[in-house]
Amino acid sequence: MDMETETPVAPTNNLPAAITALEDSTSKPERPSILVEKPIPYTFDLGNLLCNDSNPLPPSPSEALIASTARDTAQALINQLLTTCPITSSPSAGVLMNLPPCTTPLPREKPLPPPKTETTWEKFAKKKGIKDKSKGEGKMVYDEAKGEWMPKWGYKGRNKDGEGEWIVEVDEKKEKALEAGKEVRGEGRRARVEKVRRNERKQRANERKGRKGLDGGGG
Repeated sequence: MDMETETPVAPTNNLPAAITALEDSTSKPERPSILVEKPIPYTFDLGNLLCNDSNPLPPSPSEALIASTARDTAQALINQLLTTCPITSSPSAGVLMNLPPCTTPLPREKPLPPPKTETTWEKFAKKKGIKDKSKGEGKMVYDEAKGEWMPKWGYKGRNKDGEGEWIVEVDEKKEKALEAGKEVRGEGRRARVEKVRRNERKQRANERKGRKGLDGGGG
């Protein structure tokens, strides 16, 4: 007659101890500290998110040492950002950190643009010593008849004086020189439009002349 053998079962009161021993054998290594101290202090350029480590490494550092050094440098940069840079929060933008201005000059991403070719007017002004007016300077003129300042050109400009008058003085010679179907009243606007077109044609001619000179000089 065959006899069945039973496997002994460990007492239930030893189960917590077995679980604790198993956890100890498979526990993860301890994380490194967030406090980083070096013989030579780090230097930072927080605007560029840069941390400089001047501490020397051995001649042939191991991969583990390189990884540990990089980890310490990144931790030091994070510590410096969190302790020195102001942090703001808003519902629309979320959490933002305001970085200080950059202190390390970086090289340009792209080469410098080629120098702009001088136009005929710029060459003439340079030769005669004519200085270009700064932006916004000389755009207003005082109208003594109206007693107020008004723009020289554009909307309600001084160059449009007389166009809105209900009565216009007629010059017989100019009236005879007008084309059929045209009146003296619109002559001012026609002359202004023609002047703008003439200036645009001159500008395009100067640009073509400048490009030809640049191509000829490069060859």
